[in-house]
Amino acid sequence: MSSYWDKSITVTRFGNIPYRMYENRPRRIDSLLSFAHNWINRSHIIQGERIVTFAGLLHGSAEKGRVLIDAGVSCGDHVVLLGWNSPDWVINFWACLRVGAIPVLANAWWSDAELAQALDLLQPRLVLADRHGAGKLAPQSRWAIGPWDANEKSDSVALPPNPSVSLSEHDPAVIIFTSGTQGRAKAVVLPHRTFLANQQMLLHVTRRLPYKPDPATGDIGLHTGPLFHIGGVHALIRAVLVGNTLVFGKGRFEPGEALELIERHRIVRWAAVPTMATRLLEHPEVHRRDISSLTAMTLGGAPVHPELLRRIRTTVPSVQARIATGYGLSENGGQATTASGKETSDLAGTTGRPMPLVELKTISVPGLPDGEILIRSPTQMLRYYGSDESPIDLEGWLHTGDLGKQNVDGYLWITGRCKDLIIRGGENIAPAAVEQAIAAIPGVTEAAVFGVPHADLGEEVMAVVVVEDDLSASQIERQVRKGLASFAVPSLWHIQKEPLPVNQTGKIDKTRLRRHHLALRSSAESAASEFARP
Repeated sequence: MSSYWDKSITVTRFGNIPYRMYENRPRRIDSLLSFAHNWINRSHIIQGERIVTFAGLLHGSAEKGRVLIDAGVSCGDHVVLLGWNSPDWVINFWACLRVGAIPVLANAWWSDAELAQALDLLQPRLVLADRHGAGKLAPQSRWAIGPWDANEKSDSVALPPNPSVSLSEHDPAVIIFTSGTQGRAKAVVLPHRTFLANQQMLLHVTRRLPYKPDPATGDIGLHTGPLFHIGGVHALIRAVLVGNTLVFGKGRFEPGEALELIERHRIVRWAAVPTMATRLLEHPEVHRRDISSLTAMTLGGAPVHPELLRRIRTTVPSVQARIATGYGLSENGGQATTASGKETSDLAGTTGRPMPLVELKTISVPGLPDGEILIRSPTQMLRYYGSDESPIDLEGWLHTGDLGKQNVDGYLWITGRCKDLIIRGGENIAPAAVEQAIAAIPGVTEAAVFGVPHADLGEEVMAVVVVEDDLSASQIERQVRKGLASFAVPSLWHIQKEPLPVNQTGKIDKTRLRRHHLALRSSAESAASEFARP
C-alpha cells in the first residue's frame, strides 16, 4: 500500500450508485497497521498503569490472530467483542481484521436478553468477552468463548498469508449496533471503505493531504466514549494512521477522573458528546486542576448549543477557537459534515459543511418549514444484518430522519427529527428547536423538551431545564417567547439543579425523562381525584 495519498477525487460507481471517491486510496483497514512502524516505540494505549506501545499492538494482534486461526476462525466469520474499553479490546479488534474476520461490536451495557438476541442474529464463530461480559453468557452457552486477554510480548508481528482474504474495499469490515433508546438495536454492516474514506476526508479537511507519515506528529488524546460505538472505531484507526496516544478511563465516564487524566497525561485533544463536556464544566475540581494542555475539543453525537461553546471557552480558555463539531449517524459511517472551531464560533449552532466525498440535500416534509436530510457517501452502510429494511433508496440516498436547513454556502443546521415531533393542536413542533432556544439563555446548562398527552390539543410541550443560577420558569419562558412561535413555547416546566439523566451513549435520555414525568403527573392527578371525591 502506498503511504502517499493525494486529494484527487473521481466518481466511482458501485452497482448503479455513483460515489465520490479519492483516486489514490487504501482498500483494507488492516493495511493501515503498516503505519504503526513509524512510531513503533511510542505509547499507543494508556489505561491506569498499563501502557501498550505501537510495537505491543503489532505483536499482540499477531499473537491473538494466531489464536483465532487455531480456534477455527476464517475469513468472513463473525467474532463478537464484548467488553469495556481496554488495551485488550483494541488488540482483539485488530486481530480480527488481520485474519479477515468481521468484528461484531457488542454493547457492554446490554441486558442478558439483548445480548442473546444479538448472538442469535449474528451466529458468531467466536465470542471474545472480558470478565464482565462473560458473566452475561449462560454457563452452558452454545457460543464458543475465546480468551480475552492479549499478549503483546509475542516474538513476531507477522501472520501467515491468507489467500482467502479478499482485497475488496466493499467487503463487510465491522458490524456495530445503532444506539437508539427505543426499539431493538439494528446491526449496521459497514464496509472497509467506510472507515478508509472517513480518515482520508479528515486528512483532507485538516490540510494533511497529500499524506505522508511524520514521526514528529501525534497527539495525546482522552477517549471517554465506548469503543463499541462508531466514534471509538474511528479513533482507533486514526491513532494508528497518525500516531496518536489514547488514554482510557477505568470505566463509565466520570468527570472527576477525566480532569485528573487531562492533568496527569497532559492531554491535548478530547472528543466528547455535549453532555460529557457539560458534566466536566460543572465539576467542582475544574478550576483546581491544571488542564491547560487541552487545546482541542471535538463535540458530536447530539446538538451543540452556543451557550455550551461559550462556557467551554470561558472555563477552558486553552481551547479557544479549536472546538470542532460535525454531524453524522451510524448508518452513514459516523460523520457527514464538519465545522472548524472558527465556524462554530462565527455560525452559532451549525454542524458545518459536507465533507469532501459527501453529497447532502434536504427534501420537504409536509407541515414543516425544514426538510429531511439525505446523504450519499461511500462511507455509508451496506445493510442492516438480517433485515430487508433499509433507509437507503435506489439512487443511494440515505434518508436520515433528521430535519435540517442549509444556507447558500452549504452550512447545515439540525432542527429536529421527523419522528420526534410534537403535534400540538395540529401544529408540528421540533423539540430540538425549542431546546436550542432554551439553551441559549445565560444560566441554562441543559434542556430536554418532549410532548405529553393533552385531552384537547393532543399534546402539549414540556421542558425539563437544568439551571446554574436561580432562574425561574417564568423568566425562561419570557425569553424564549422572543424567538419561538407561541404554539412552540412550553406550557409545562420543570426547573432543577441536578444534571439530566443520560443513556448508554452519554446523550440525554429523553425517553426516561418523559416516562418519569408522565408517572409524576399520573400520581398527582390520581391524588387530586381521590381528594375531590365526596
